[in-house]
Amino acid sequence: MDNKPKTIVDVAVGNPDFSTLVTAIKAAGLVETLSGEGPFTVFAPTNAAFAKLPEGTVESLLADIPELKKVLTYHVVAGKVMAADVMGLKSAATVQGNDVTVAVVDGSVKLNNTATVTATDIEASNGVIHVIDSVLLPA
Repeated sequence: MDNKPKTIVDVAVGNPDFSTLVTAIKAAGLVETLSGEGPFTVFAPTNAAFAKLPEGTVESLLADIPELKKVLTYHVVAGKVMAADVMGLKSAATVQGNDVTVAVVDGSVKLNNTATVTATDIEASNGVIHVIDSVLLPA
């Protein structure tokens, strides 16, 4: 039996709600990066979040790898930022290069005023995952 700590990718693969995200990570060639040492904080959109995008968006992203990488790396922050730390932030610098805004609205954490964090602090050996209900698109 393999008792090796699970990386962010392992955790995502093990959760059926992240199958679209896992497909995108594989297509973008980011499995190795997100399985690396890190630490990383990943704001992980669920399948339902991807389903909220306009029809054809996921397919067009999967066909445009540079753009797909931009979108995916916009969900990743260098370092391990736990929920308690996120609450005090106004923005976070993403691996993609642009910042994502952070606001606490009625006790919920919102990113870019569009995505709500629905689950927090899913620990992995190389970082942490926070689940979000919308896909973040860089400007």
